[in-house]
Amino acid sequence: MKIAVLAAGAWGTGLAIAFAAQHRVVLWAREADLVARMQAERENTRFLPGYGFPETLEVSGDLPLAIQSADMILVATPIAGLRPTARQLAAQGCRAPLVWVCKGFEAGSGKLPHQIVAEELPKVTHGVLSGPSFTLAASDGEFARSMAQELHGGHLRIYASDDLIGAEVGGAVKNILAIATGVCDGLKLGLNARAALVTRGLAEIARLGVALGANKETFMGLSGVGDLILTCTGDLSRNRRVGLGLASGKSLEQVLQELGHVAEGVPTALEVARLSREMGVEMPITQAVAQLLEGKVTAMQAVDRLMARDPKEESF
Repeated sequence: MKIAVLAAGAWGTGLAIAFAAQHRVVLWAREADLVARMQAERENTRFLPGYGFPETLEVSGDLPLAIQSADMILVATPIAGLRPTARQLAAQGCRAPLVWVCKGFEAGSGKLPHQIVAEELPKVTHGVLSGPSFTLAASDGEFARSMAQELHGGHLRIYASDDLIGAEVGGAVKNILAIATGVCDGLKLGLNARAALVTRGLAEIARLGVALGANKETFMGLSGVGDLILTCTGDLSRNRRVGLGLASGKSLEQVLQELGHVAEGVPTALEVARLSREMGVEMPITQAVAQLLEGKVTAMQAVDRLMARDPKEESF
């Protein structure tokens, strides 16, 4: 089948390379200079250096041409780019099934990706690709299963799920916990503290997810605990690196400048902190991260406030 991958960051480029082994893939980028470089060098030296393009992988800066006759469109923009991209697709009269890989809650509205897509492309079948190598989730279970079957193969093992909300919440909130874990490791609090933080963080993810309509069992799978472990412990995790930087005393602005990439956990933490307060969902770790990002507390003060909370029975 033909897959149009929209946005040529590291994530979009990596997936385009992987899917090109079995499918016809067009990788689209907005920036003309990036498109020209990728076409000439057959590699994305800006965002994913060292990984050459298969001969079959096409690169384009022409959106109508890229999505023409596509059997599936994969949006690999950050969450902030999902709505503008969906509007562009709507303007093109797009009806192809849509899958996204961005994770987070939209800044300002607090909406999940599926809510954004439903507003901008109400007639398009859609789903999310999430978790470590991977879960494809959609409200339409048959679509999730058929698309997982199409994309499965090579180095990618893909499971299907009909819990779209659960996959999205797990993918979004784990980035907040990765910031917290980076702070924990940066302050050298030890592996015991990290394990406790990740475990209690999973409880926060599940509480919010269930309140939003997700299945609790989803958070024990790849798009829940799997994605959480990967992001909280992997040295390549952008959000973990944010936490490490903040723990060292750097300002958030300095950390993000040095990172050079989007860290979805930063805007998501602020939205989830607000949302959890409004819904009455207890998320103390998330609240602490949001206060740290807003400059209301230092990294050590955030830890002290969490440790000073009253003891209680463990719940999940």
